[in-house]
Amino acid sequence: MRLPGRIAAAIEVLADIQTRHRPVAEALRDWGLSHRFAGSRDRAAIGNLVYDALRHRASLGWLMDAETPRALALGAAVLHGGAQAAGLNDLFAGDRHAPDALSESELAQLTGADLAGAPDWVSADIPEWTAPLFEETFSAAWPEEARALAQRPPLDLRVNTLKAEPDKVAKQLARLGVVRTAHAPGGLRIPASTGDRRHPNIQSEEAFRRGRIEVQDEGSQIAAMLVGASAGDQVLDFCAGAGGKTLALAAAMQNKGQIYAYDADRNRLAAIYERIKRAGVRNVQIRPPGPKALDGLEGQMDRVLVDAPCSGSGVWRRRPYAKWRLSAEALDKRAAEQRQALGEAAAFVKPGGVLVYVTCSLFARENGVAVTAFLSGRDDFTNCDMDVVWHEAFGAGIAPPRHCAADQIILSPASTGTDGFFIAALKRAG
Repeated sequence: MRLPGRIAAAIEVLADIQTRHRPVAEALRDWGLSHRFAGSRDRAAIGNLVYDALRHRASLGWLMDAETPRALALGAAVLHGGAQAAGLNDLFAGDRHAPDALSESELAQLTGADLAGAPDWVSADIPEWTAPLFEETFSAAWPEEARALAQRPPLDLRVNTLKAEPDKVAKQLARLGVVRTAHAPGGLRIPASTGDRRHPNIQSEEAFRRGRIEVQDEGSQIAAMLVGASAGDQVLDFCAGAGGKTLALAAAMQNKGQIYAYDADRNRLAAIYERIKRAGVRNVQIRPPGPKALDGLEGQMDRVLVDAPCSGSGVWRRRPYAKWRLSAEALDKRAAEQRQALGEAAAFVKPGGVLVYVTCSLFARENGVAVTAFLSGRDDFTNCDMDVVWHEAFGAGIAPPRHCAADQIILSPASTGTDGFFIAALKRAG
C-alpha cells in the first residue's frame, strides 16, 4: 500500500473514532480485519498517522481550519509524517485508493503551516479548558510541558531482577536499539518510533515469555521505587489493577515479605494472575473485591500504595484520544474517587508506616489538592520530605526532578523523559 492508500485508511479510521467514539486500538484492529490485504508495515504506518493526528488535533485543526478526519490525516502526513504537500496530488492521481485531490486552500494550508499566531493551548495540543490546569502545576513552563505530551512515546521495559540482570538483558535486546533508562536502574528503553515504523512486538521476545522483562514506563518504575518497600515488609497495593507496580514491588522486595494486591474493580485485576506466574513472583496474595477482601490487614501494613485511577493526563502521549474526551465533570468525579481511596487506604497503614499516593495525572486537583484534603483535620499523618525519599531510593548520584518539592514529586515527558506521574508519601504517627 502506497502513501495515498495509507492516508485514505487513516481518514477512514479517524472517521470511525470520531463518529462512534471508539478506542483507537479497537478502530485500528477492526480496520485491519476488514482489509486483510494490508501488511504489517502498512498497518503500522496507518496507526502512526492516526495517533499523530490525535496527538496534534488542536494544532492541525487550527492550521487546516478544520478538525475533520481528512484535515487531520492530511496534516499528520505532511507536518508529522514527512510527506511533501506539493507532490501529494501527483501521487493521488496515480492511485485508485487515494483520497480526493487536495484543494488549493488545503495545499496552501499545508505548505504555509505556521503556528506563530496560535494560542498557547493550540500549539501545546491540549483542550483549551485544561490550559489553566497545566499552568497551575507548571507555572510559566506549562506550554513546554504540555507540548511534550503530544510527542510519540518511547517503549520502556523493566528488567525483572528476580530472573535476570539488566546488563545481560540489554545485550540480548541490543538488536532492538535498547538503551538504559536515565533513572530507574532496571529500566530499558526503545526510543520513540519515527516515520512509518512501529515498536517491536516485545511479547514475542524470549525475554518476555520467560518473565525477564515487563513493559512498564520508566515513570511507573520510579513511582514503585519511591514506595520504599524492602525485603520482609508487609505491603498493600490498594489499586493494583493489572499489577505493573505490584510486580515491581515484588522484585524490589526480592520475593520476601508479603504484598496484598487489591482493586475495587475485579476486571482490572484480570491480567495480574498470568503476569505473576510469568514473573516468578511468590510473595503476592491477590485480594479480589468483596465484603471481607481486606479483613485482618487494618493497621498492619508497613507500606500502602494508592495508585489511584485518574484522568490519565500524564499518559496522553500513549492515549491521545483520551485528552479530547476528558470533561471537567469527569475530572471532578475522579478527584472525589481519589479522596475516597486515600481515606479508605489509610486505615491499613500501621503506626510508623507510610502511605504513598500516586497518579498518572498532572493536574493539581487530583494530586496535591487531594493530599491536602486528606490531611485536613487529622494529625495522624504528615508529609514525608520527598527530596529525602528520592535520595533514599536513588542515592546521591541521581538528582531529583526539577518539579520535586518538599511534599511531592512530579515526573513528566519534558522534565524526566517519562510519562507524567505525581508521587507523595505520608507517614503515620507512631
